[in-house]
Amino acid sequence: MSSTTQAAVAIPNVVLQSSFTMPVMGLGTADALESNGGDTTKQAVIEAIKVGYRHFDTASIYGSEQALGKAIAEALTLGLISSRDELFITSKLWLSDNHPHLVLPALRKSLENLGLEYLDLYLIHWPLSAKPGLVKVPYDEDDLVPFDLNGVWASMEESHKLGLVKSIGVSNFSTKKLEHLLSFATIPPAVNQVEMNASWQQKNLTEYCKAKGIIVTAYSPLGAKGTSWGSNDVMDSELLKEIAKAHGKSVARVSLRWLYEQGVTFAVKSYNKDRIKQNLQIFDFSLTNDDYQKISQIKHTRKAKNGPTTFMAAHDLFDGEN
Repeated sequence: MSSTTQAAVAIPNVVLQSSFTMPVMGLGTADALESNGGDTTKQAVIEAIKVGYRHFDTASIYGSEQALGKAIAEALTLGLISSRDELFITSKLWLSDNHPHLVLPALRKSLENLGLEYLDLYLIHWPLSAKPGLVKVPYDEDDLVPFDLNGVWASMEESHKLGLVKSIGVSNFSTKKLEHLLSFATIPPAVNQVEMNASWQQKNLTEYCKAKGIIVTAYSPLGAKGTSWGSNDVMDSELLKEIAKAHGKSVARVSLRWLYEQGVTFAVKSYNKDRIKQNLQIFDFSLTNDDYQKISQIKHTRKAKNGPTTFMAAHDLFDGEN
């Protein structure tokens, strides 16, 4: 084992309903479409493995599955990990494949892209279905078709029974949609991945998921600053800056620590070598009651209000959840 591996941070795990463990922090690979064949993603993943990351979050729509797969293969060759089993790999089913007969083909394509025999977690990316074969972002209203959750979930359960995935779950599901899913699911969702950060705190949803044994994973945990749909509400928050100054930490570390103390997991996206390492430094301090009081005062604003469409906010397709 290399000295680099020995110096890696030990990230805590949570236990899923499926009895498998998942690291509380993962590296996200969204918006990873690159002109260099995915080399930036590959190098970022390798650096992340060196410093302790073991959970990597991708999706078919991200275009990062192949680069992640190459990084895993290289990490094995370099001896950074001794087995693929040391990693926790999440991918997601896109809207155009969100049909009962397309779940398994889409999953097998993701596995082929990644060069893996199984996923640790496979998620329904959105509770929406687009016309089969129509891959785009954003979708217009006439691009969508009725979503057969019962049929799709049956296919998700089949993928689990076949051993292609260890755990199955959902993403961007409200309490109302989770309630419907739980009313018929044989295998309950292990995870619900949703937008969550200090400026979109999702209190009702996280309390519901906790009561049902569903682990919440937060995406955009730092507000997705710098993306076309994100905002600076988290990173430029004066209240978070005050807390960060008091602890001698960065706003990013305070924000991630807050999520950790909420009992949720999170996937943070950064391809900067230093920030990849810095984002891990959240396990050596705790927030105070005064900190929590300040965080509760932060104005709540949803960043991904339209999701993968041009119209979701206008139709309140999130069911008004917070």
